[in-house]
Amino acid sequence: MVELELTVNEKTYKLEIEPDERLIDVLRRRLGFTGTKEGCGEGECGACTVILDGRTVNSCLVLGVQAHGRKIITIEGVGDRRRPHPVQRAFVEEGAVQCGYCTPGMVLSAKALLDKNSDPSPQEIGVAMSGNLCRCTGYDKILRAVQRAAREVSGK
Repeated sequence: MVELELTVNEKTYKLEIEPDERLIDVLRRRLGFTGTKEGCGEGECGACTVILDGRTVNSCLVLGVQAHGRKIITIEGVGDRRRPHPVQRAFVEEGAVQCGYCTPGMVLSAKALLDKNSDPSPQEIGVAMSGNLCRCTGYDKILRAVQRAAREVSGK
């Protein structure tokens, strides 16, 4: 076992994990952040996307020990029903969700983009979202949702 200390959604956790335990398993099984979904387990789909020190990562490809001393944001740390984040609100308003399985990863990828660039071009949005796959909605509504959120965040 290895001692791990990490901050998830602004709360610090200390726990012991197996050296080969993936970050997705630490988040879901040990800490209860079940909004982080496992799709492929190979870093191809983006369902497990979290923000690690300001950058999106596929948590299925990161070992828990690699997150030691680092800050993580999961979907549970982004808005809530009473005060949704602009990206969450835009996804709902644009109908950019269907089954919802990919949505947490999509929202986190969009949030990370808008945190760095509040006025991205359609091409920049496409690049930022390219690691997230959706089998239900298509991508037009997702693109419109990120553009809508960008307008709200940037004030344009």
